[in-house]
Amino acid sequence: MKPRSNSSATSAKAQLVAELREQLHRFRGARRATDRSPFSTGCSPLDRLLPGDGLSRGGLVEWLAPTQAGGTTWLALVAAREACRRHGPLVVVDGQGTFYPPAAARAGIDVERLIVVRALAARDESWALDQALRTGGVGAVLCATARLGQRAMRRLQLAAEASGGVGLLVRPASVRGEPCWAESRLWVESRVGTAGRRLSVEVLWTRGTVAEELTAARSLELEIDDETGVMRAVARLAPAAARAPGA
Repeated sequence: MKPRSNSSATSAKAQLVAELREQLHRFRGARRATDRSPFSTGCSPLDRLLPGDGLSRGGLVEWLAPTQAGGTTWLALVAAREACRRHGPLVVVDGQGTFYPPAAARAGIDVERLIVVRALAARDESWALDQALRTGGVGAVLCATARLGQRAMRRLQLAAEASGGVGLLVRPASVRGEPCWAESRLWVESRVGTAGRRLSVEVLWTRGTVAEELTAARSLELEIDDETGVMRAVARLAPAAARAPGA
């Protein structure tokens, strides 16, 4: 019995490798991202919930949500825009085949400095993330995925630490109880808003912060204007029973 041929899979992997190498080649000479100072999330109220008033280079950031709809990927795109300032292009590893480049442009990302890698196989997705994070000329790497296990996350953490890069990962709610290899883990849920989209954002974890410090003060609600993409913090109403009569 003849062994099953895997020539098609090998050819696809070789093409992916060639394409990624070709796209990254022009950034090889870029300044290596050694600056580990915090960068903004693109939203000042959210920055104030984080140590150092922002996110850190040289690590991973996780955005967890019950669904990717409702603005979670938008938050990650805006943070990617800030991470790429003076630090090279954005690499999007699209393992679902659903990434929409005009959304990145609307978030203020220069599409001339945007690399989209289509990696539909789980192994290719993990490999592309690792390679992009290890490239010093890359400003940030973004991926929405539900396929990364603990070993893959550890490899990505080490890759980001080695290059000073930033990995922005949009992941499902199911990983919330798993060990965290990221510098920051945020929880995002949709809320009903009067205009645009409203999100509740909670800081679940930041490296170096003890659990007792993660209180209600580490969360806020944001409203996203659907026309402009501008985000603003909105005040939360007190429960009806707690309001003063006539309030």
